[in-house]
Amino acid sequence: MFIKQLYTGCLSEAAYYIESNGIAAVIDPLRDIDEYLQLATSRNATIKYIFETHFHADFVSGHLDLATATGASIIYGPNAQAGFKVTVATDGEIFNIGDISIEVLYTPGHTLESTCYLLKDENKKDYCVFTGDTLFVGDVGRPDLAQKAEILTMQDLAGMLYESLQAKIIPLADDVIMYPAHGAGSSCGKNLGKETFSTISEQKQTNYALNQATKEDFIKAVTEGLAAPPNYFPINAKINKEGYESLNTVLEQGLTPLSILDFKAKMKDENTFILDTRNATVFTQGFVPTSISIGLEGRFAEWAGSLLPFDKTILLVTEIGKEKETVVRLARVGFEKFAGYLNGSFEAWQTAGETVDLIIDVEADELAMDLPFDEKAVIIDVRKETEFADGHIAEALNFPLLDLIDPASMADFEDNQNIYVHCAGGYRSVIAASLLKQQGIHNLRNVLGGWNSIKELNDKFKIEKSVEVLN
Repeated sequence: MFIKQLYTGCLSEAAYYIESNGIAAVIDPLRDIDEYLQLATSRNATIKYIFETHFHADFVSGHLDLATATGASIIYGPNAQAGFKVTVATDGEIFNIGDISIEVLYTPGHTLESTCYLLKDENKKDYCVFTGDTLFVGDVGRPDLAQKAEILTMQDLAGMLYESLQAKIIPLADDVIMYPAHGAGSSCGKNLGKETFSTISEQKQTNYALNQATKEDFIKAVTEGLAAPPNYFPINAKINKEGYESLNTVLEQGLTPLSILDFKAKMKDENTFILDTRNATVFTQGFVPTSISIGLEGRFAEWAGSLLPFDKTILLVTEIGKEKETVVRLARVGFEKFAGYLNGSFEAWQTAGETVDLIIDVEADELAMDLPFDEKAVIIDVRKETEFADGHIAEALNFPLLDLIDPASMADFEDNQNIYVHCAGGYRSVIAASLLKQQGIHNLRNVLGGWNSIKELNDKFKIEKSVEVLN
């Protein structure tokens, strides 16, 4: 028996490759499937099954392309209705994989089709359970993402989740390993632990959701304090349910090199926008005017899905050699419309003498020196409300990054104001500054190091906390 967790940090997503006696299965694959194919080839194994724990909302699954490449069957649990050929398993159904087996555990609650998969080893002993978004390390899946929310409330779904956990997961032996679909940083839960796997025993002892005295207490605990899900979640869930374009087709479009002349021609199309994925610190030094900055070095795909329009075509500016990585990571969260990339990157644009834009960077101590003498200074803190409440510059205004996609959010700013933008470390503030520039606000300064640098100079700033820290 061979089990490998394939963890993708920028999405906090875990896929799994399992194998026995030359037969393999993949659980919750990402859209780019090469790693699964290479693993099977290197081990002389055949991928027979693709198990999906539910219709994912936070990424586009690789189920269709992997099935096409291998002939494997796509397995969903009960109540799944897909727009393509799948096997809808019954609760308790057994799938043999070489000398081991997978038992279907129907666990609705996170979504109506959510299903866990219990792996039994060569001796028929329960060995591990793949819990998808039903159970995480330290948390459970949020019950407000189901596609039939107009029929069931999140309280209804939370109640279903409670019953599923009580009936199917908690009774498992303490030593059964628990492999979830996500780790810390995922928006699919609110309190995910930093570890990417655990045991049933550990979760019984430490998971707040499994330690509620009653069903009513459980429902209250898991539904309170939920932040709004990212904007792209419904889009991805729909794609996973209905089907999508082959990744190879998307790559053909995205990896089209464009000359400066062709790039400029496509810029004129109002249904096209420029995405620059170079490092944030490089972007501020110079970029193609109107570009949106989302650097590959951060939680790139998540921010792209949350901030960018899916109905427009993307023109790419990337670090040379990062073109494919950029397209793949965008495709993981459902982007499929690409016009191509600027051949030679920004350096070619600059060398050709084309018009460039930039964002002024300032150190935190420079901000501290400017504030007392600059009556037109406005500090915009683009961190989340909870981050802001836990400590901020007294004069700062809180505009969480996601709010900046609405042009009306910046309507009250004046041309003569000097706007200083910061986040926690410098990644989000550059995204924010690029969005503000796109909205016609150009008198900007990006505070390098963000709050991390500002709080080290607390003797030079008036720092305050909100009376109540938001949950």
